[in-house]
This record gives sequence, structure tokens and C-alpha cells, in this order.
Amino acid sequence: MPTPGRLAPDAAGRAARPQLHSDVDKGDGSIKYILSGEGASSIFIIDENTGDIHATKRLDREEQAYYTLRAQALDRLTNKPVEPESEFVIKIQDINDNEPRFLDGPYTAGVPEMSPVGTSVVQVTATDADDPTYGNSARVVYSILQGQPYFSVEPKTGVIKTALPNMDREAKDQYLLVIQAKDMVGQNGGLSGTTSVTVTLSDVNDNPPRFPRRSYQYNVPESLPVASVVARIKAADADIGANAEMEYKIVDGDGLGVFKISVDKDTQEGIITIQKDLDFEAKTSYTLRIEAANKDADPRFLSLGPFSDTTTVKIIVEDVDEPPVFSSPLYPMEVSEATQVGNIIGTVAAHDPDASNSPVRYSIDRNTDLERYFNIDANSGVITTAKSLDRETNAVHNITVLAMESQNPSQVGRGYVAITILDINDNAPEFAMDYETTVCENAQPGQVIQKISAVDKDEPSNGHQFYFSLTTDATNNHNFSLKDNKDNTASILTRRNGFRRQEQSVYYLPIFIVDSGSPSLSSTNTLTIRVCDCDADGVAQTCNAEAYVLPAGLSTGALIAILACVLTLLVLILLIVTMRRRKKEPLIFDEERDIRENIVRYDDEGGGEEDTEAFDMAALRNLNVIRDTKTRRDVTPEIQFLSRPTFKSIPDNVIFREFIWERLKEADVDPCAPPYDSLQTYAFEGNGSVAESLSSLDSISSNSDQNYDYLSDWGPRFKRLADMYGTGQESLYS
Repeated sequence: MPTPGRLAPDAAGRAARPQLHSDVDKGDGSIKYILSGEGASSIFIIDENTGDIHATKRLDREEQAYYTLRAQALDRLTNKPVEPESEFVIKIQDINDNEPRFLDGPYTAGVPEMSPVGTSVVQVTATDADDPTYGNSARVVYSILQGQPYFSVEPKTGVIKTALPNMDREAKDQYLLVIQAKDMVGQNGGLSGTTSVTVTLSDVNDNPPRFPRRSYQYNVPESLPVASVVARIKAADADIGANAEMEYKIVDGDGLGVFKISVDKDTQEGIITIQKDLDFEAKTSYTLRIEAANKDADPRFLSLGPFSDTTTVKIIVEDVDEPPVFSSPLYPMEVSEATQVGNIIGTVAAHDPDASNSPVRYSIDRNTDLERYFNIDANSGVITTAKSLDRETNAVHNITVLAMESQNPSQVGRGYVAITILDINDNAPEFAMDYETTVCENAQPGQVIQKISAVDKDEPSNGHQFYFSLTTDATNNHNFSLKDNKDNTASILTRRNGFRRQEQSVYYLPIFIVDSGSPSLSSTNTLTIRVCDCDADGVAQTCNAEAYVLPAGLSTGALIAILACVLTLLVLILLIVTMRRRKKEPLIFDEERDIRENIVRYDDEGGGEEDTEAFDMAALRNLNVIRDTKTRRDVTPEIQFLSRPTFKSIPDNVIFREFIWERLKEADVDPCAPPYDSLQTYAFEGNGSVAESLSSLDSISSNSDQNYDYLSDWGPRFKRLADMYGTGQESLYS
């Protein structure tokens, strides 16, 4: 049985029908054919009578290119094979049913501007799923549909290249290309696919910097401080990035040392700043020639011209009202500390730098001369002493002198004066320290017990030289001697032995010290020498003479401890007594006594805040007397007062008197009562009060013989009371 060959699809896309035929088949229908294997019954079926093989659906070579099948011829009656099973392969024949595809698209690429023709940009690749070994179905060629005439593409390789020279990024920096890939070698009927390619032109340094203007002019005040920005200029450059980085420099002009220019890294501007102070009176304008150039020039484009440009900058200095200027920034002066008050120390000078040349007045900044040691003449600038000077207190005075314009006092200049005080010998020498000198009881004659030195607040130019000796009274003493070592020190030596503390525990040795000044000064300093008990090495053990009179069995430390204990006990006792005396007893009222402290208000008109004598303490202190009148501050001066207060006996009221005296005694013995006089008011009138009722109605009908005539002497404020009570009962009804 023959093997079928290649299957080719018909016009409808179906494969042609291969046929199987057995040599045993006589065409009488006794033979039937069966098919098995890959795709049998699902994709391929066989006509059991004729052996024709049919495809049941469309075949796609790109999905499966080969099928392996097995066929056999059987006896229809016995169903037994009449021939051995045969195997055959059906190969799917390719047709051009797949277009080329750009699997990596769309593309982006870049190329430097101004690149020559033929510069490679990028390569594009398209793939075709058809069989490359059969026909031209998978043979692709490339063409450019969009992007001409700037770019071209190699038909076979897909390499995109530049097609025009001098493409300028500054004119157009991006291009969109459309590339086509077509199979069948580009012939008619072939399938095609497209992709886009975005090409960006990268920048090169092909544009030199250029100033927008040939000249600039700026006005600046002369008071502008050093390092201030005068102007900003910028040269234009169409390039970007590093290709647009600038360098500026001043190449010519009369302001080379006065101004400088630097570049702002962010904006690529040239920044002109001041290097020296400007002075309108000295120079009113400056001219600068400034050059701008690219930092990195591309040699390929130098033929286009110089990659630099220049411009002229004119700076006009404006006049401002300036403060006075001193002729020197610092005036050093010297004066002796012995100079008299009012003596001249030196002179400062300042002038107005403006054209007006206004007169200048001087003064001293007292914040720098708080003690007012110096004065200055306001017109001449002469500095004089105002107080006596002392170098040892302050050796250098740093003062600030102010100079202000007479026409404009707000303009103030400052000058600095350093006044050095020259030393004179006005301080006597003295001991360098407080010496604690001891001599041992077992000291030998000629033994050095102390080495002394001296100091002097003065500072002579040649240094100090001191001379030591004993005073005249101490020269012939039998205990100690002094040796001048000629090196500003002296040694104290013993003249004898046998020092005893119980005889004399302390010696005072007067020492005479003289300096080398002109004139020389001297002082007498007393050296205190204590006699001590020393060990064998001469180290003092104790220097107290009282140690000899202490009991044999009781040491000094023990006595001190005993005294401390006694003092501690005394303090504790005093604290206990004080706390007991100050302890406040609780206030307990006797239930039988109805005692209250009340503020009793009477509707009488007093003298206001100045009436400090409205209450008389004597009335409570002495129950037997009452003041008749009291001088009041609120009464007008022309009213006649009683000359002296007189006292009248009041009726005895035993209950009230006993009550007040009882409360007074309690207040006197109360340890918690305030230590000052106080007014205590009690709402207790007793029985049969002399005052009886205070009501004005009751007073009218009262038979009291109380005399109220004195109310008329109290002034107009008490006139109504005087009318009511002073003239008697009859006047009320007249």
C-alpha cells in the first residue's frame, strides 16, 4: 500500500484528498479501509470503501506541520487484515498566511544633531511565522513610510540611517518614523506589518554664546558694601546642558581691581560684585569689557566662528551722604598715670568725604568709657584726661570716638583710640603671700626657718629689684635675723635655740622691703612666727601653747566633743521650751457665757477714710472716764474746737466693768494674742446701760440729762444732730 505524500490545501483552505489503495482490492467492495494514529477520526477520516482520506477542518502549519497516521485494509466479511498495517506521514504544505511582526516595537532612538549622512540610528527587526524554507512567504524587506527625507532604512537589514546632513536640534529635536516590513520579498500580494520609531536629536555644542546687547549700564550707590552684587548679565546659548555652560571674565576696562565677575551655576548668569569700596568723590564711573565663552567647545564646529562673545558694562557710581571718615582707623596714644586732670593726651581728626564737606563735631561713646576718664573737644578732637588714672586698675583704655556731621547729625563716623597708661612707681612692695612661719623648740642658731619674696603692682621697664631688711626696732632682737639673698628673696634665720611655747608661743618680726623705683617706695610687713613642737625631722606636730595646761588624762579632742554635746543639749531644751510657749491652745467657749465678737454699725456720719480717731482706746482701757471731745481732721480750720480733751466721770456699771476687765486680762496673758494693740468689740451692754437706746425717737422722749451742746462745735456735718439734741426738747417742736 503506497504512502501518501504532501498535503496541500485547496482554494478553500482544505487539504487535497490523499488516497490509500491495496493491491488485494478488486473493486468488488470486499475490502474496507481503517485509519488510526495522530488526528485520526478528529482531523482526518478515511472512506472505508475507496480509501480516500479527508481533512475535517482547516489545517495550520504554524500550529502543527506533520501528522503520523497508520492505515490497514481488512476483509469486510472476516474483518481480518489482508495486508500488514502501513504507517505514513502527512506534511502540511505552507501558504503565506502570516504577516511580518515587530516584536520589539515601537522603538525609540537618538542620534547627535549635525550628524553626517548615513549615520546609523537604530536597527528594527520583523519576524514572519511562515515557513522560511518554502517559497518567499517568510522573506521580509523593509521600507520607510514616514520620516523621509530625514531618514532611510536598509531594505534587508532594517538599519535606519540619517538621510540629510546638518539636522539641527535647535530647529527640530524629534522625529517620528513609520517602518514597514513586507514578506514575499516585497512583491504584490505579500503581507506587511509596521512599527513606529521615535528619533530624538541629542545636543552638541554647535552654537556659540551671544550677548543680547552690545552694552549695559547700571547705577550703584557708593555706600554699597564690598561683596554686594552690582549686576547680572547673561549670554544666550541655544545649546543645553553641559554645552551651554559659561565662563565669564573681565578682559578690559578701568574696574579690573574694583569689580569681579563669577558665574551662577544654576542660571549660567555672570554676577558682577564689588571688590573694593566705592567713592563717588574719587571716581564716578567704571567701564568693564566682559567676555563670555563656552567651557567645552567642540572642535568640529570651530569653523562656524569663535565660541565666545564680548559686551561692555558701564557702572555709574551715585553719590550718597556718607558719615565722616577718620584719618586713621586706630589712634594709639600713651599717657603717664601721674598726668594731671585736664592734660592733653592726643588728637583725632575726621572729615566729611562728601562734596559739601560739612563741619564735624566729636564726642566719646560713653559705653566705652563708663567711668568718664577722658573728655574730647567737640570741635578740635583733642582728648584730655577727666579723672586721675591708675595703670594698676586699667592699663589700656579702648575708647570709641564719634564724629558726626553738623548739618546731618544722623551721619556718624566711628574712630578707635587705644590709650596706654604708662607706669610710675606708685605702689610699695609687699609680701608675695601670707606666710605661715613656724620655728621648732629644738631649732639651732643660724637655721633657716622661712624664705620670703615680694610683689609689686608696678611694672618697671627693667624689672623689679627688692631689698629686704629688719626694721630698726627689730635689728637688735635676739631671736631672729634676716639675710637678703639679692634675688628678690630673703631668708629668716634663728639667732638662738631654746624656744619654748609656754614662755612665748608667737613672735612678730617686722620686715622692711624697698623697691628700686625712682623714687623708691617701701613698706613694713610683719611676719608671724609660731613656736611649735617638732619631731626629729623638724616637722611641726603642735603649735598650741595651751597643750601644756590640759589634764594628763584628757585630750583636746575629748574636751571639744564634751562641749559639743553640752551645746546640743542646750539647743534642744530651748527649742522644746519655745515650742511649748508658742503652742496654740484650742479656743473653747463656756456654754454659760454668750460671748460674741460683733461689728456694731451705727448710722452716724463719720469723717471718711481720714477719720483715724473715730474710736478712743482709752475708753476701753479706763472704764471710769470718757473723753469729752476729740479733735477731728474732717472739721474746717475756722471752727473753734475745745482746746484740750477733758474727761468726765461715767456712772459705774459693775457688770460691764467686770466683763471688760475680765476680757482684758485674758488678752494680756494669752500667748497667742497679737503683740500689738487691737480694738475688740463685744455686743454686751449689760443691765441698765447708761446710754440706753440709741434710737432718735426714744431720745426725744428720754428724760436723760445728757448734755449734747458740744455737737454744735463739731462743724456743719453734725449740724442736724446739734439741732436735734443740742437745743433741748422744746426746739424740736418750735
